[in-house]
Amino acid sequence: MLGGDGISSERQKLLRTICEFGNYIAANQAFIPDYGDRHRNGERISTAFAESAVNQLVSRRMVKQQQMHWTERGAHLLLQVRAQVMNGDLRKVFGRWYPGMQARSEEPVRLVA
Repeated sequence: MLGGDGISSERQKLLRTICEFGNYIAANQAFIPDYGDRHRNGERISTAFAESAVNQLVSRRMVKQQQMHWTERGAHLLLQVRAQVMNGDLRKVFGRWYPGMQARSEEPVRLVA
């Protein structure tokens, strides 16, 4: 259905939403981080995106109808490994388990979400 100026109601709604989004960006510009700049300067970037992906994956794998679902213990162990990776502790843990393992002097890999 067309409005008074020849624009459909769906298009009017889209234009209104885009204008509201533009106003939001303009009003909050000072609070929106420049992730590219942070990445170039070696600063930490939020891991919320990665956390969300992990939560979705774990939730999906815990469902009984899933062909290869995880047990609670398996999911717990996976999350422990992930936490150790994020904290940079995984190599130390493996070093305790396997004393003959070569220690690397390299800086740990930075994880960016």
